[in-house]
Amino acid sequence: MWRALGWADAVVVLTIATVLAVGVRLATGAPGVAAGPAITLAPAALPWYTGLSVSRMAAAYALSLGFTLVYGYAAAYNRRAERILLPVLDVLQSVPILSFLPVVLLALSAVLPVPLAAELASVLLIFTSQVWNLTFAWYQALTTVPTDLREASRIFRLSPWLRLRVVELPFAAPSLVWNSMMSWAGGWFFLMAAEMFTVGRRDFRLPGLGAYLKQAAVEGDVQALVRGLLALVLVIVLLDQLVWRPLLAWADRFKLELVEASPPPRSWFYDAWSASALAAWLGHRVLAPAVEWLDTRLGTRWRAEEALGAHGRPWRWAARVVLTAAAALLAWQGARAVGLLVRVPPASWAAIVLGLMATSARVAAALVVALAWTLPVGVAIGMRPRLAAWVQPLTQIAASIPATAVFPALLVILTGVPGGLTVAAVVLMLLGAQWYLLFNIIAGAAAIPAELRQTVTLLQLGAADRWRVLLLPALFPFLVTGVITAAGGAWNASIVAEYVEFGGRTLTTTGIGALIARATAGGDYSLLLAATLAMILAVVAVNRLVWRRLYRLAEESFRMD
Repeated sequence: MWRALGWADAVVVLTIATVLAVGVRLATGAPGVAAGPAITLAPAALPWYTGLSVSRMAAAYALSLGFTLVYGYAAAYNRRAERILLPVLDVLQSVPILSFLPVVLLALSAVLPVPLAAELASVLLIFTSQVWNLTFAWYQALTTVPTDLREASRIFRLSPWLRLRVVELPFAAPSLVWNSMMSWAGGWFFLMAAEMFTVGRRDFRLPGLGAYLKQAAVEGDVQALVRGLLALVLVIVLLDQLVWRPLLAWADRFKLELVEASPPPRSWFYDAWSASALAAWLGHRVLAPAVEWLDTRLGTRWRAEEALGAHGRPWRWAARVVLTAAAALLAWQGARAVGLLVRVPPASWAAIVLGLMATSARVAAALVVALAWTLPVGVAIGMRPRLAAWVQPLTQIAASIPATAVFPALLVILTGVPGGLTVAAVVLMLLGAQWYLLFNIIAGAAAIPAELRQTVTLLQLGAADRWRVLLLPALFPFLVTGVITAAGGAWNASIVAEYVEFGGRTLTTTGIGALIARATAGGDYSLLLAATLAMILAVVAVNRLVWRRLYRLAEESFRMD
């Protein structure tokens, strides 16, 4: 069922505008000058910097996973909540992170010590680059659980907690693992911006691997840049071998297939850990008692809440009071946000419209190029575990190298070709978007049941019919999720791609990202608010008019039942 733009979208956008306006007002109280720590390029500093960056990434990922499980579950199972939560998700994943960051950072520094404000803003930025694809993947998995599994959970009268633990989380595990890898790649992409942020004379730098890479690029120290990239690659390889590959091997057991068509993914660390006495002791002494305790407590509590729900929930009145107060606050601050917007001159509004059109064309070009290569490559990797064993670590490394670290080198090459920064901007947006598509396609191809592949083989279908009958329908839900998150990544990347300070010069091209970056650099908060809202509205409109409709089609017509 297609759902058009509605009142919930208007409320969410108004809320975002209000939050931005409040942030802008708080930002006026920020310290006039802030001094960040010195970033040394000495090799001895790299281990410490790497540890700090990984800690920030881990903290942001833990927040992302917790948010995903709660938010996606509420959106999938409560139709009233879904009418609010999905528009909120659409809007939040559409918010250009780098335009929001200066407002958040200045507002936090007005009420907190600058180092703590910078740390919180850094984790928030990384969180917003990790969470949306995870949440979409979890929501998609919950809404496409096969009907026979749902019927079985009803027959066995599973509580919501047991249904979550034995049905929904296992079904979603492969997709969550692949999207977790993508989330880390997205976090690395924004790490440099998160650790090396300056607004005028305020220096909010943080020591870390991203700051090291950015400082090396600024100073033109090629050796330090290579050292930083090698440290980043080493961290990615270690995470792949000790975390992601074991999780992929573990999650493969939850694939829905009756026969095994190809060797499952293997992990030496997973095999060693499974055979170790420590793992057996932890499983027997810690994990099993904890799961039993949760089964008892949460199963009983959820049944009690279900029984209470039949007679009305006493907290509903409290919720209504809170919502009424929030609505009044929203109306008051919303009026103040409108006051900021009316200060924007007509010429700036015309520039915003032109910028939206230009950036939309670049986002579309980046998505077309990304889809053209990720679709065949993702299917090849996802359907051939032996190939995946070799290629997956390489794609993980390539996806995790921050494109912003190599952007200066791209500029040297691309500013000399026709199109200049316009072409370079499309390339950077492509680098920021393509991995969302690739990882979702790999997850979708890997989830195709072996019996379906064997049936297609027995029917001796040609390549075109194989794509039409099996691959495209099976991949469709994953493609929609990938395109939505990839488009969000491309819009975000536009802010660093369309306004570049390079070699002592400022290079700009027409686009909404350039307007946002220029407003941030010049402290024009009215224009920043107007351009940010315009970008949000454009992305939300496309999501609701195009992608959400396809999402419903995927949910209703392409389930693996």
